[in-house]
Amino acid sequence: MYYNKVEICGVNTSKLPTLTSAEKKELLRRTKQGDSAAREELIDGNLRLVLSIIQRFTNRHENLDDLFQVGCIGLIKAVDNFNTEIDVEFSTYAVPMIIGEIRRYLRDNNTIRVSRSVRDLAYRALAAKEKLSARCNSEPTIEAIAKEIGEKVKDVSHALEAIIEPVSLYETVFNDGGDSIYVMDQISDDRSTDEMWLEDIALKEAISKLSEKEKNIISKRFYAGKTQMEIAEEIGISQAQVSRLEKGAFERIRKHL
Repeated sequence: MYYNKVEICGVNTSKLPTLTSAEKKELLRRTKQGDSAAREELIDGNLRLVLSIIQRFTNRHENLDDLFQVGCIGLIKAVDNFNTEIDVEFSTYAVPMIIGEIRRYLRDNNTIRVSRSVRDLAYRALAAKEKLSARCNSEPTIEAIAKEIGEKVKDVSHALEAIIEPVSLYETVFNDGGDSIYVMDQISDDRSTDEMWLEDIALKEAISKLSEKEKNIISKRFYAGKTQMEIAEEIGISQAQVSRLEKGAFERIRKHL
């Protein structure tokens, strides 16, 4: 949906300038000499590069303006740190810098924070997974990955699960041009069947027919989690009486059901 957006952060993307390879080299040379005007022109001339890179991240439903600004930070870092003495195109150096900046932003702004040690373990596990896949031509097991990097299976499993991004319940899983099917439509709860719903109604009705003292005892016993002795002390009767009242209440509930 972002491909058709023309203005980003107040910048008209349809009018972004482009630079030739020779122009970039000249501007980089002048920038290294402290020419601030050349630096600004070089940044402006590479904003299309930032725009093309952030299109890779549109499926995350992040704010496009935010991604563009973060990508520009990566571009500025690339401009300021590029070594003009090496025979490499500026874009070759800038692309991974911009992508890295965006990925750091997405990682640090994730609603679920994962510790650096867990992330590092997960990335090592992913690298080992790719290595094992190439070597064996098959999907490696968690056990094989853990053995490859010398870590415990449960630690590797936990780390890999920790970096999986949460999926919105409103994420579209199918759309044929009409009504969409969302993740939440695929989730069922076996505990909420019609039978369970009817049983719940019947139970509430049965409890409503108990005396106030019986209702009080059932509530404290099975909703507040108190012992018969604690209830006896609270309402001023013996534990034996609480037990008899509880047993009688159950008998009446059972008969009603």
